[in-house]
Amino acid sequence: MRAIALGTALALAASAAATSAAFARTLYDGAWSVLIVTRSGSCDPTYRYGVQISDGNVVYDGGGLVTMQGRVTPKGAVRVIVQGGGQWADGSGMLKRNQGGGVWKGQGSSSACAGVWQAERRPPPD
Repeated sequence: MRAIALGTALALAASAAATSAAFARTLYDGAWSVLIVTRSGSCDPTYRYGVQISDGNVVYDGGGLVTMQGRVTPKGAVRVIVQGGGQWADGSGMLKRNQGGGVWKGQGSSSACAGVWQAERRPPPD
């Protein structure tokens, strides 16, 4: 379920790593840190992950066999679907310029799970 929670973040939520806000194509492009919290089900309780947003597309900032499809609208609405290892998660929420949050639900290896996510923009690399 770790991979599912990761992708949900959204959740939630994330240009290439070198993209900075000055060169962003959308207000939300750049690096984000996402905290996933499970509120129900037997999934792991919390995780923090990195994601990238490039031209409004959410991209997982890590490795593994995870499929992530996500988008941020110009008004900040986020929707992400993650699949991996027979598990899946669906997350949604809202982003503002530097933070955001929402909810997620999915199917883990042994049961359904659900929770919330919070995101914050990471500073651009020096």
